[in-house]
Amino acid sequence: MSRLLQALFGRLPIGWLQLTHSRTRFAAALAGVAFANVLVFVQLGIMQSMATATLTPYGFFRADVMISAPDANAMAEGGNVARQWMLQAMAHPEVTSGMGLFLANVNWQRAGEGLSLTTFGIDPAQPEFLAPELAAKTAPLQMRMAGLLDRLARGLPRDEAAGIRPQAPLSFETSGQTLTLYDSFAGGGGFGGDGYMLVSDQTFLSLFPGRSSAAPDHILLRLRPGADPERVAAELRGLVSDKTLRIRSYAAAAQEDLSYQQTQRPTGVIFGFGVLIGVLVGIVIVYQVLSTDVADHMREYATFKAMGYGHRFFLGIVFEEALILGLLGFVPGALVGGGLLTLMGRITTLPLAVTPGMVLSVLAGTLVFSILSGAIATRRLAGADPADLF
Repeated sequence: MSRLLQALFGRLPIGWLQLTHSRTRFAAALAGVAFANVLVFVQLGIMQSMATATLTPYGFFRADVMISAPDANAMAEGGNVARQWMLQAMAHPEVTSGMGLFLANVNWQRAGEGLSLTTFGIDPAQPEFLAPELAAKTAPLQMRMAGLLDRLARGLPRDEAAGIRPQAPLSFETSGQTLTLYDSFAGGGGFGGDGYMLVSDQTFLSLFPGRSSAAPDHILLRLRPGADPERVAAELRGLVSDKTLRIRSYAAAAQEDLSYQQTQRPTGVIFGFGVLIGVLVGIVIVYQVLSTDVADHMREYATFKAMGYGHRFFLGIVFEEALILGLLGFVPGALVGGGLLTLMGRITTLPLAVTPGMVLSVLAGTLVFSILSGAIATRRLAGADPADLF
C-alpha cells in the first residue's frame, strides 16, 4: 500500500504512515467511518423504498390527466370527486375518455393475522386505463365480487399467491361478504398497506356500501395521441366549474405525491434527518481522528514548517489521511449497509436495495465530509509560529 500511495502522490505517503503507526486507532477510525456509512445507507435505502412504494400504484394505471379533491395530497388521501366534473372535462376536444377511480383498504383475516390490501375499484370495461399486465386480466372482474390480488403482498405465502388463476380461484371473507380472487399481479407491500387488490367499481361499492358511484376518489382522463397533458390540464382548470379541484397531469400528480411523502409526512422528514445525522457522525469521527493525529505530530509539523514547507503541504498530508479513511471506511460500510437493507427487505417485503446511484452518492458524500473534516483539522497549523509549536 505504501508503494502504491507513493506512486500516486509522487512523494512519501506520510499520511498513510501516520495512520497505520497505531493500528488500533486506525481500525477504530475505520469502524467509525463505516458506522456512519451504514447509517446513511440504511436511511437512504428506506427513503428510496418510500419513493418506490409511493410510485408503484401509479404504475398500475395509464392516464394523462388526474382530477382529485383539493385535499388530495396523495393518491390514498383526500375527499371524493363528483363524477359530474368528469363529464365536464370530457367536453374538452383533446379528452377521449374518463374513468372514476375508487380507493380504500380491505382487511383480510388470515389465521389470526390480518392483511390490509389497498383496493382499487375500476371500470373493467375500460382496460385502456390499466397497465398491460392488468388490462389482460380484467375479464373475471366483470363478475360480481371478483378481484385480482397482489402476489407480492406482505404476509401472503408466495406459493399460495402463485397458485391463484382463473381455473383455481381463492376466496376469503371480508365485511361479511365472500370475495373471490381469480388472478394476480405484481405490486408489493408499501407503507400504507400490505399489498394491493383490484376489483370492479360495482364490487367496490358492494364492499363499501357507504360510498356512492357518483363520487369516486379520483378521475382519470385519457387524451388524444400527441396532446400535451400539462396544457390540457391547465385548460381544464378553466373549463371545470369547481375551481378548487386539483387538476394535474398524471405524471405531475405522481411527483407531487412523492414530494409530499418525502418532505411533509413525518416518516419522510425523519428519514431525511437520519441521513443528515449519519453525515454529521462521519464528519465528527473523521475530524476527531485527524485533529488528534495533528496534535500528536505537532513537533514534526513544526519542523517541516521551520524548513519552509507551506500550508498546502500540511493540507496535502491531512487530506491524504482523510481520503484514506473515507475510502477504506466506505467499503465495509457499503457491505454492511447493503446486507442490512437486503435483510430488512426480506422481512418487510419493502423494496429495499442498494442502487448504483446510492453507492455513488454515498461515496461522494463520504469523500466530501472527509476532506471537510481534514480542512477543519488543519486550522491550528495555518497561522501558527514554528517556534510556538515546540
